[in-house]
Amino acid sequence: MYDYLIKNVQIVDGTGSAPFSGDIAIENGLIAAVGEADGTARETIDAGGAYATPGWVDVHTHYDGQVSWDDTLDPSFSHGVTSIVMGNCGVGFAPCPPGGEQRMIELMEGVEDIPGTALYEGIEWGRWETFPEYIEYLGTRAFTLDVGTQIPHSAVRNYVMGDRALRHEDATAADLAAMARIVKEGLEAGAVGFSTSRTIGHRSVLGEPIPGTFAEKAELLAIARAMKAAGRGVFQAVPAGVVGDIAGPEKWTTEQEVALFAEIARESGRNCTFTLVQNANRPDQWRNCMGIVEQANAEGLMMRPQIATRPIGLVTSLHAYHMFQRRETYLKLAGLPFEQLLAEMRKPEVKAAILSDKDVPPDQPGTMANVYALLGMAAPGMFPIEMPINYEPEASGNMGALAAAAGQDIASYMYDYLVSGEGDNFAILLGANFADGTFSVMEEMLRHPETTIGLSDAGAHVNLIFDAVGPTYQLAHWVRDRTRGPRLPIELIVHKQTLSNANLFGLTDRGSIETGKRADLNVFDLDRLALGKLAVHADLPAGGTRILQGASGYLNTFVAGVKTRENDQDTGARPGRVLGAVR
Repeated sequence: MYDYLIKNVQIVDGTGSAPFSGDIAIENGLIAAVGEADGTARETIDAGGAYATPGWVDVHTHYDGQVSWDDTLDPSFSHGVTSIVMGNCGVGFAPCPPGGEQRMIELMEGVEDIPGTALYEGIEWGRWETFPEYIEYLGTRAFTLDVGTQIPHSAVRNYVMGDRALRHEDATAADLAAMARIVKEGLEAGAVGFSTSRTIGHRSVLGEPIPGTFAEKAELLAIARAMKAAGRGVFQAVPAGVVGDIAGPEKWTTEQEVALFAEIARESGRNCTFTLVQNANRPDQWRNCMGIVEQANAEGLMMRPQIATRPIGLVTSLHAYHMFQRRETYLKLAGLPFEQLLAEMRKPEVKAAILSDKDVPPDQPGTMANVYALLGMAAPGMFPIEMPINYEPEASGNMGALAAAAGQDIASYMYDYLVSGEGDNFAILLGANFADGTFSVMEEMLRHPETTIGLSDAGAHVNLIFDAVGPTYQLAHWVRDRTRGPRLPIELIVHKQTLSNANLFGLTDRGSIETGKRADLNVFDLDRLALGKLAVHADLPAGGTRILQGASGYLNTFVAGVKTRENDQDTGARPGRVLGAVR
C-alpha cells in the first residue's frame, strides 16, 4: 500500500520535458510510481488537473542565524521550497572563535541586513566553534525543509587571521594551510560548498568590506586544492563589479573575476556558481561573462551563473526603510507607537519640517539604515506597489511621472504616498536587470541553457528585499501572466528551480519526479497561484521586524514523502534535516 497516491495531475517532472498527465505514488519517502499507479494508498489525492512538480531547490539563502530559532524557515516554506542552501556570499557563523560572536554578527548584519539584536538573542551561541561542530549542531534540529550549508570565507579568514583579516592583509603560507585545512574538514563533515564575496558593496556594519573581499588568487587556489582533496562541494562567489559602481570602484572587473572562477573550477575539479545580473553601468558585461562560461563549460567544467527572475528590488515603507527616516524631525517622532507617528506625520507643519530638514547619518557607516540616501535619490524611478501587483510596469507609472502629473515635487509626493491609507503603502525600486525598463535581459538569461535560478536571498535583507517569493512569482508572471513579452514554458522555469540546482550541488536524490527519487513535491493550481499583500511582521527575536509576502494556490507540499503544507497551511510536520555533502 502506498502512503499517498496523487491522481489526475499534470506532471512537470523537472527534467525540462513537457508536462504530461498521470499519477504519482509515494511510499517510504520515495516516489514509487509515475504515470500510471495501480494499487491503494493510505491517502488518495485527486489533484483535479493541477500541476505537480519537484519541490523547489533554492541555492541562495541566508538562514544561517534563523535555523537556531525557527523550524519553519519562512519565507521559503510558504513558497514550495523543499531544499535550501545557506552560507552564501562568504558570510556565516562558523567557524567562530570563543568570544567572537560580535564580529560574526557585525559582518552578517552589514551584508545581509538581519537585525543584530535578533542574531544576538536568537542564535544558540556556544554550541559550536569549528565548522564540523556547526554541522553537528544543525543535525540536532528539524525543519520544514532540508538545509544545506556552505563554509563562509569571511568566517574562515577571521578565524585564522583575526584582526589581520579585517585589515585585508595577504595570507601567509601558514594562513593558507590553516584555511585549507578548515575548508577540507568542513566539507568532509557535510558542508555542501564554500562561498566568498569579492564586491566592496558587502560591508560590515562598521563600514569595511568583509574579510576575503580582496583575497589574491593564491588564497583562492589554496582553497580550491582543499576542495579537490575533499572531493566534494561547490564553489560559490559574488564577483566584484557585478552590480556596477554603486559602492565605488572595484579592484577587478567582473570578466576578470569569472575568468578566475573558471581557473578555480579547473584546479578544484568542483562545480562553480556565481551571481550574474545586468550591470546598469555596463549593460553588456553579463554577456561577456556568459562567453567565458560557455568556453569553460565546453572544456568540461560546470559553471552555472545564478540569475534572478525579476529585477532585484528595494522596497520602501514607513514600516521599513524610507527616505525620511534620518530627518531631524522624524527622528524625534520615531519612538512613538506607529498610529501616533502616522498621525503626527500627517500634520502639515510636521510634513513641512521633515521635508526641509537635514539628514542625520547613522552612527554605524555600514548599517543598512544608510539606504535612506539611495531611496531618496531613486524615488523618481520607484513604482507604487498596489494589488494586484504589476510586476513588469511601464515607466509612465513610476513615482516621478505620477508626481509630475500631480504637480508635486518628488519628495512631497513620496511623503504623501507613504502616509496615506493605513500607512502601509510600499513602493519598489526595480534595480539590476531593468536597465532598459523591460524584462528582455532576464528573458534572455532565463532561456540560456547554462544559467540557473538563484539569488532569492531568503532570510536576508528582511526589511528591504522580498525576492524569496521568486519560486511562486516566476510561475505566475513568466508562465501565466506576462503581457509585455513572450511567456516562458512551465517546464523551463521548473527545471531551473529544481533539477538544475540539485545537479549543481550534487543532490542526485532529488530535483525530478522519477521513480526511486525522494518524494519532494509541490502540487499547485496554476490558475489560482498568487502572491499576497506585503506585510511587516515583528516576529524575529528581540522584536525584530521583517517583510513577508504570502502565497496561495499551493494544494500540497511534500518533503521526503511527508506532507508539510496543505491548502497553503502548515501541517506541523518537520521532516527536514541538514544535508550532507555528496561526492
